[in-house]
Amino acid sequence: MTEHLAFSIVKSENLSEHERAEILALCSRAYRINYEPFLKTFTDATHVIARQQGRLVSHALWVTRWLQPGPLPPLRTAFVEAVATEEEYRGQGLATAVMKKLSSAINDFELGGLSPAQYGLYTRLGWELWRGPLFIRTKDGLLPTPDDEVMILRLPDTPVLDLDWSLSAEWRGGELW
Repeated sequence: MTEHLAFSIVKSENLSEHERAEILALCSRAYRINYEPFLKTFTDATHVIARQQGRLVSHALWVTRWLQPGPLPPLRTAFVEAVATEEEYRGQGLATAVMKKLSSAINDFELGGLSPAQYGLYTRLGWELWRGPLFIRTKDGLLPTPDDEVMILRLPDTPVLDLDWSLSAEWRGGELW
């Protein structure tokens, strides 16, 4: 199925209203919620869009975040969100194709990151589960987030990391991770 996919990589500000509506509808169906409040929090996002015969069938986006592993300075991170595939197209490699396209597009970042709902897809593509404690950086200090999980993707400019170090991200509205 993936041989008939047409990909585009589009910054949020360059999406048409129709494309924005398609992405919102796909994510809302895939996550079984109104995804609009989440999509609004992803400012300055870049979308990877996969179409088959003109129809949006799979999607992912990334936003720039600053993840700080242990003693290192914050790393410019492509943080992945809104990975979604139409239900009737699942299991055909479309999300894999979208994530491969995304991974090749973020090579100028220092790190890839995401907070997974499921692990299989990402593990197969080289993403690693962060084992150390997670925190959100706030104006009042570090906020522990023990119930969250984060995966990282090492990129060409990723420094040596220990997955048992602490990992923190800047505060943001909506879902913290």
